[in-house]
Amino acid sequence: MWHDISIPLGAATPEWPGDHPFTCGWTLRREDGESVNLAAITTSLHVGTHADAPVHVDSEWPASDALELAAFVGDAIVIALPSGHPIGQDIDRALLQDLLGVHAVTRVLLRTGYTSATGVFPDDWPALTPDAAAWLVDRGVKLWGVDAPSVDRRHSKTLDVHHALLGRGSFVLENLDLRDIAPGAYELIAPPVAVIGADAAPVRALLRTTRAPDPA
Repeated sequence: MWHDISIPLGAATPEWPGDHPFTCGWTLRREDGESVNLAAITTSLHVGTHADAPVHVDSEWPASDALELAAFVGDAIVIALPSGHPIGQDIDRALLQDLLGVHAVTRVLLRTGYTSATGVFPDDWPALTPDAAAWLVDRGVKLWGVDAPSVDRRHSKTLDVHHALLGRGSFVLENLDLRDIAPGAYELIAPPVAVIGADAAPVRALLRTTRAPDPA
């Protein structure tokens, strides 16, 4: 069974406060005598589900056309924060170890419950500690995905998690819709669009169940 875990792009899709929103309008209409209907969009690349490129946080690092497709396709584990996890408590290595258990995977998706998939941009959300992010990379994780708008906290200025992951060869997915996804093992297909020289790339992210999910 396939699950679409992307946030659709539309006029109501929340953008990061202050960022450029998604807009779509017609440039040609058959009703006006044209031979085709033709639309054009303008948007920040961080609206909806997307992959950040390393250049997003360091001007000397690779842009979106250098994102490794293999990191975004293959076996993945979905994990979820425990019910009642405090929004102000970040995810340290010990909690991450408990959530992952013995799973040995290269792609991990986290359901925090703080997501713009509801149509409302969340005030804040839990994020990894830098130590936990480094531990993921050391364990061989190539992709860290979250349902939140960012892998760092909303008001972070240092973006330590971005640096810990992107600076050491791992990649990130942001703005996933995991509301109906139970923890467990899946197949992930989420290749980023080939946008040359940009700081992020849109993604259509899909999950396919590979076995019975673990209890939520």
